[in-house]
Amino acid sequence: MKRSLRALAAAGLLAAGSIVAVALGGTASADTQICEQYGSTTIGGRYVVQNNRWGTSAQQCINVTSTGFSITRADGSAPTNGAPVSYPSIFFGCHYTNCSPGTNLPAQVKNISSAPSSISFNYVGGTYDAAYDIWLDPSPKKDGVNQMEIMIWLNRQGSIQPIGSPVGNASIAGRTWEVWRGSNGSNNVISYVAPSAVASYSFDAMAFINDTRNRGAITNDWYLTSIQAGFEPWQGGVGLAVNSFSQSVNLGGNTPPTSTPPTSTPPPSGNTACTVTYRSTNVWNNGFTAEVTVKNTGNSTINGWTLNYNLPSGQNATSAWNATVTQSGSAVTARNVDYNGTLSPGASTNFGYQATLNGSFSAPSSFTLNGATCARG
Repeated sequence: MKRSLRALAAAGLLAAGSIVAVALGGTASADTQICEQYGSTTIGGRYVVQNNRWGTSAQQCINVTSTGFSITRADGSAPTNGAPVSYPSIFFGCHYTNCSPGTNLPAQVKNISSAPSSISFNYVGGTYDAAYDIWLDPSPKKDGVNQMEIMIWLNRQGSIQPIGSPVGNASIAGRTWEVWRGSNGSNNVISYVAPSAVASYSFDAMAFINDTRNRGAITNDWYLTSIQAGFEPWQGGVGLAVNSFSQSVNLGGNTPPTSTPPTSTPPPSGNTACTVTYRSTNVWNNGFTAEVTVKNTGNSTINGWTLNYNLPSGQNATSAWNATVTQSGSAVTARNVDYNGTLSPGASTNFGYQATLNGSFSAPSSFTLNGATCARG
């Protein structure tokens, strides 16, 4: 499911001067109604509120208050196996050359000590997610699509799902999240999905940025460009509201952990019997994501594992999760991390990675685990 098109579609407004004049020309002092496709205004001398109807030609209107906004008209709809129709939202930072007043973004992650956030929502029926978008890029980019999108899904209604596939769970900022990872072809996405609706939440956005960094998706030298909060509706949505929103970014330094996840010493190869299931979760014209499941089919426990295989020509792994993945030529080595190194008989674990692709996609032909050849699942 691709959703970065909300950003790509917004690029169209740069060629439409009359729309830009309307979209960027206002400051909301009293309630302001916005129906323009990419219309926006500022509130509190600090934030930008945008209609951002990028995925439909049908009308959408928002009512902007002094502290947030509500959706007052939502004529569009989209199938739930595709992209949403819009992303009405409020943001701090820079989005397609539109920067919030007085923002100190973009800022390098290593220079940010904290990013305190607070949100209060009003929920109604329909099919939508209520989510934060946190955008990061290797450069201090103020226009166009950033390379990394973090999404925090605080509510999910209907048969919709984040981009990519689930890669595990995480405890971050006082809550437990299901973590999804993938790419929409334009940028990488890591999504943190709450198991039930969260109507209000105060947290440090750096907790999610740090987790994303620890997964190898960004480095401490990347730049935070904007933090946004709002709704992605597929169907309905009238009455959805951001009642209040608060966001700051405090500079002063962000030191990453100095330790790396420990791995265990693999047992002798004679103790290993295994099955490996390999599948692509998303393939686009110059890249793909893959999920690998390793199962212990032997009679003894595996304490620490190393999986070896060769990627076909034109494939190069760039980032991974739930394993430490390195590549030399076509040869790939995947080692367990601290929390998934022990596999009792019949137990399995999985990891995933993203790779570049030159040519058509094909899967590796064989795998060895701790030196023993594995059956294909």
